[in-house]
Amino acid sequence: ECLSKMTVAELVAKFEIICIQQDRCVELNQTSKYNKLFKDMVQLAGVLRDHTPDQRTALIALYKHPNPQVRLHAAAETLKINPKEARAVLQRISDRNEYPQAADARGLMEGLDDGSFVPK
Repeated sequence: ECLSKMTVAELVAKFEIICIQQDRCVELNQTSKYNKLFKDMVQLAGVLRDHTPDQRTALIALYKHPNPQVRLHAAAETLKINPKEARAVLQRISDRNEYPQAADARGLMEGLDDGSFVPK
C-alpha cells in the first residue's frame, strides 16, 4: 500500500489496525513483529503530520477507543497538536493501570515533565 495515496480516514483506520496488531504482539511476545508494526505506525503518523494542515488531528477520534494500545499511540502522536487532551488520555491509561500500556503512558508523561521527551 502506498500511504501517500490513502485518504486521511484510511490512514486513521490503518493506524488503528496497526495498534491492535501491536497489542496482540505484546500478548504473544512477538517482539520483532511488534517492532516492524511500530515502524509502520511511525511512518503512517509522519504521512498525517506532513499533510498541510497537519492531519494528526484525525487521530483524536481514537482517544476513546476500547483498546488501550490504540489510545496510547493516538495520544502520543497528538501531544504536539493537542497537548492537554492527549496528556489526559495518557493519565487515564495510567490511572486505570491498563498494563502494559500504563507503563508506557507513565514514561511518556515523565519524559514530558523532565524535558527528555519533546513531541514532534
